[in-house]
Amino acid sequence: MYYLYQMKSFLFITTIAFIAMCAAWHPIYAQQNTINLTRYVNPFIGTGGHGHTFPGPTFPFGACQLSPDTRLSGWDGCSGYHYSDSLIYGFSHTHLSGTGCSDYGDILLMPTTKDLPLDNYQYASPFSHAKEKAAAGYYQVYLEKPNINAELTSTLHGGIHRYSFQENDKQYVVLDLKHRDEVLDSKMEKIDDYTIRGYRFSKAWAKEQKVFFEITFSKPIESIQYDAPQSASQTTPVRMDKSLHAILTFQNQTNPDDLVANPLQLLVKVSISGVDEEGAHNNLQIEMPHWDFNKYQRAAERRWEEELSKIQVNPFENGKMTDKNKLTIFYTALYHCMIHPSIYSDADGRYRGRDDKIHNTEGKFDYYTVFSLWDTYRALHPLLSILDPKRTNDFINTFIKQYEYGGRLPIWELSSNETNCMIGYHVVSVIWDAYHKGIRDYDVELAYEAMTKIATHYNDYEGEGLDMKLKESARKGAADADALESYCKFGYVRSDDSHESVSKTLEYAYNDWCIANMANALGKNEDYQYYFRRSQNWKNVYDPNTQFMRGKKNAAWIEPFTPYLVDNNYTEANSWQYSFYVPHAIPSMITIEKQGDFSKKLDALFAANEKTEGREQADITGLIGQYAHGNEPSHHIAYLYNHTFEFQKTKNNLKKITDDFYTNNPDGLIGNEDCGQMSAWYVFSALGFYPVCPGNNKYEMGTMLFDQIKINNGRERKDLSKSSIDQQLEENPNLEWNHGPYNFLNIGEKLQIASVDEAPHNNNLKKEFILNPYIQKGEKIFTNKQIIQLDCLEKGLEIWYAIDNESMKSYHKPIEIEASCTLTFFSKKGNSQSPMQVAHFTKLPTDRKIYLANTYSKTYSAGGADALKDGIYGKVNWRAGDWQGYQGQDIEVVMAFDQPREIKSMAANFLEDQNSWIFYPKEVLFYASNDSLHWTLIEQIVTHKSDHDETTSISKFETTIRNIKKQTYKYAKLKAIHFGSMPDWHEGRGNPTYIFIDEFEVQ
Repeated sequence: MYYLYQMKSFLFITTIAFIAMCAAWHPIYAQQNTINLTRYVNPFIGTGGHGHTFPGPTFPFGACQLSPDTRLSGWDGCSGYHYSDSLIYGFSHTHLSGTGCSDYGDILLMPTTKDLPLDNYQYASPFSHAKEKAAAGYYQVYLEKPNINAELTSTLHGGIHRYSFQENDKQYVVLDLKHRDEVLDSKMEKIDDYTIRGYRFSKAWAKEQKVFFEITFSKPIESIQYDAPQSASQTTPVRMDKSLHAILTFQNQTNPDDLVANPLQLLVKVSISGVDEEGAHNNLQIEMPHWDFNKYQRAAERRWEEELSKIQVNPFENGKMTDKNKLTIFYTALYHCMIHPSIYSDADGRYRGRDDKIHNTEGKFDYYTVFSLWDTYRALHPLLSILDPKRTNDFINTFIKQYEYGGRLPIWELSSNETNCMIGYHVVSVIWDAYHKGIRDYDVELAYEAMTKIATHYNDYEGEGLDMKLKESARKGAADADALESYCKFGYVRSDDSHESVSKTLEYAYNDWCIANMANALGKNEDYQYYFRRSQNWKNVYDPNTQFMRGKKNAAWIEPFTPYLVDNNYTEANSWQYSFYVPHAIPSMITIEKQGDFSKKLDALFAANEKTEGREQADITGLIGQYAHGNEPSHHIAYLYNHTFEFQKTKNNLKKITDDFYTNNPDGLIGNEDCGQMSAWYVFSALGFYPVCPGNNKYEMGTMLFDQIKINNGRERKDLSKSSIDQQLEENPNLEWNHGPYNFLNIGEKLQIASVDEAPHNNNLKKEFILNPYIQKGEKIFTNKQIIQLDCLEKGLEIWYAIDNESMKSYHKPIEIEASCTLTFFSKKGNSQSPMQVAHFTKLPTDRKIYLANTYSKTYSAGGADALKDGIYGKVNWRAGDWQGYQGQDIEVVMAFDQPREIKSMAANFLEDQNSWIFYPKEVLFYASNDSLHWTLIEQIVTHKSDHDETTSISKFETTIRNIKKQTYKYAKLKAIHFGSMPDWHEGRGNPTYIFIDEFEVQ
């Protein structure tokens, strides 16, 4: 109740303030009693193209997102709705805004006028956009097949439906719990003549999502028909195995408490909970006490008006009314910034924790879910820390509870499930950015402990007397253990150890900078020094020869290289896009490249050919050269011209992005909305500044899109004008946050280009950061003998090395090797040295050659034909690049010997990861020959592997000795028959599968 009182008071105060503000802006507005910002919200923006948004109503940061579902699967169906569709399956109560993975779509209802079969969406209806409307807190559509007008609005934990039927039509509603995801368990129970209660547990992106619901109708239920025979008593719980459909028939009389006496209308109230059925019931009782649909709609609109009023744009420019499209784009962007994260605690404070147990906030904070942190740490969370410090504080309390009950801070959390999607541990950025701004109403020490735990590999805890529980806790608390182990051990993520190694190295380095700052603020000097040194690890993937960030395999730069190549060394990007990602050390990055070269490199990025190479990546959209605004790694780059003092280039690029990539159309977002990040970029850019490095409290200046803007977070108010922002860009191209929780956007000192990384105010570093040496020349696989040449970005460092078990010696000239060996080496300066680097060299057998009859995928070459005989075996982490992949084709491999020989066995290793489209072959066949024309079938192996397996595994298929005749052969051959198209259960159904092979063994 106190929360509601606060909101009402805030609404009153901000409304009065806004009226006064508008009067000051223009005399016409002085005559108006209210300002209606919700009229500028168009929820259809982003529902077309690849925006992946939904148009239905939700409260700001609400637990329920009630929206129509028009698409059941596919990448552009992630939100359940796509503007190009013309069929509505129903209205479900949970949706994700702008994600690139599919989930939610829980508790689907659909009105109809006749008894229908329930096995294949026979109740779906055509619709037309001409008879469809959407606004903040409201949605309406006319369903053509049953001739029903459907209206939707929402509360914090639920949704209200109003169905208007035609006269004399019967009134039915379908309840579908099978919709979209795989159902793990479900229950439906008729409580009384007006109420249905139950739950749905499902598996999709979140492996075990639990939704409890209560549905109350304004008319009594006459009968219920299920999609399978049920017991005679309809008042007992009805359970079905992974499926539940029902069609409910309603009487024509109205509920005695129904305030709407129209017999042609049926109202439905639905509440949801992640806790239990009682939670759903309580949410409904508290938030939906009456049957006045219009009143709920007005309440939802008021809540949105309150949130949107935190940024008030002058609707006049140069004395004329601003283009309404421009206002609509801005306020719809702000609207999209306020959908996720979503509240997950019930009205009584209870919530389901990461331990799957029920906890209570005890009124101290609200618990949230849907943390798309790889996307949102960049702009959404910095924006919310300005507009909504209290909610930001609640986010951090949520993070701490997830650490307490789940053992780790979130990476990409969804409904108390960790999806482990995307890379980095960017939750530390959100915490440090908030702490630095004075948002600190949480257990700071526990937050810091969790920050270090997610960034520390368990091997770092090893030592005498180590408690194994601590070691296991560290293992559980770390993010991406293989990559983090490589990063901690070698000073960067090796592509040998983990996929997306370049991106992980760069993002870990920024995350470590955040932890270093937090450590420094808390007086933890040793931790500060440790993490600050780690924050410079980005230098270990910078190649001075090409001036790009590159992957290393076997301690050498991966060849061949082109910055246009999209492959497994980068996250949804290529080297062009990631070579500018050093947000915490921009001056140092410029120093390495020299300022003039950095400016030219930025110019080259924006002028580059817009076509990428390698893997098709749907996320790479909105291209200006190789700048890709449709995906997050590029979002800060246009502002980097401020660091070369070419401010007009900043303005020019920002204008092109805002004009071309944000429009008032369904395809008005150039890429996935990504839970508010795409829109937060626009909101910041419209304000005239952007957080290139969240956590340093400085904002790069751009240019405001409106003449005047007022920011009001309920505690502090700031006025911005376009003329002052433009002047500031020319004089001091950054803003600085004042050290206080609400007094923000003070003009900072003039930007200086420095030659060192920007560090916390603690320069007492006891141990200097030493760059890694690397192999400049030398192949991992060789024949005869080869020369190994070492080098280092920083000249003048000593390099020491050893081969196999030899003693370390100083490197002065290239090393010659003639046999398989292991090389260890490091660089040194005084008493400081780099991490030890390790490289393995394999001398290929010269008595055999490999010939491939098929063309492997360019992205999955594993180094070419010799990879199948080099004795280096691919690991379960296939993204590390050691597997050879073929899509939609059989594999045929021939091994030719220099001399005929007796063959004792043949074998081949294959990998399966069905979620990633990689399937075991249906059959593996082995042959032998002496002329390569006439082949003897040695063995045909039918693999008998499952076509629905979610584990990643490796299997070896090999011949039995008894099947090989004792004679000599000159050639051996294997054929692997591919699985075919992906099965119907798979989201990629119908597309060709991959076969992944590594090592064709012939003994």
